[in-house]
Amino acid sequence: MNPKLEESRRNVEDPFKDLKIADTAILDDIDQRSLCPKCKKSRKYFCYTCYVPVEALEGRVPVVKLPLKIDIIKHNREIDGKSTAAHAAVLAPDDVTIYTFPCVPEYDSDEKVVVIYPGKDAVSLEDYVKPFSTSADTEPRVKRLNCGPGPPITRAIFIDSTWNQSRGIFKDPRLHSLPCVVLEHRLSQFWRHQNGSPRWYLATIEAVHQFLVELHGQTESESYSGQYDNLLYFFKYMYHKIHTLYDHEDLKAYKRSMF
Repeated sequence: MNPKLEESRRNVEDPFKDLKIADTAILDDIDQRSLCPKCKKSRKYFCYTCYVPVEALEGRVPVVKLPLKIDIIKHNREIDGKSTAAHAAVLAPDDVTIYTFPCVPEYDSDEKVVVIYPGKDAVSLEDYVKPFSTSADTEPRVKRLNCGPGPPITRAIFIDSTWNQSRGIFKDPRLHSLPCVVLEHRLSQFWRHQNGSPRWYLATIEAVHQFLVELHGQTESESYSGQYDNLLYFFKYMYHKIHTLYDHEDLKAYKRSMF
């Protein structure tokens, strides 16, 4: 191995070191593809069309319970095997549903649905949640949490596509008419380069994780303790796998502008 490349890898700080993610060593035992237990197509770790682990990993990968339902609207040209949306459906099977655009579900009027997208009229999660508090703003924050009429959000929608494709999906009246929330900026660790996308444009699984962490901070009195970190289980493994093959500094995805 090239010693300079090895030194470069050691110098790249592990972005997952402070997260509570289950040991991914079990994935190293998968050295060949196998048939999906449902569709019988050849897959490595999980089926990205049926959203189930391969037979060798059944019951052995984390299962994450979410505090609300999540719908992911996938562009019909998005390559299934390269998208991280499947990670969410595999790891949180009871709470995540993936649809292929133009298929968009109808939502009941009593649901509190938001679209997670940096649209022109998007507000921060903090600003969106604030009106659901019934106590005066002068009350300490911990006393204002969980005091509104039910949870402020019962379903969140994410768009799974390239940066340019996402704009077309968001313009669909079925989505454009819904409240829009933007997440706090954070550096994406996704290794897949997209022309024209800023570095804060997160991979779908990163965005789902970021949203849940922010939502916890706005609606729960207890500090976040990593209960949704396992959503990044496959993402973390693949990140490190990529970084054993390529120098971080040579990957175009990490050279994108923040703006």
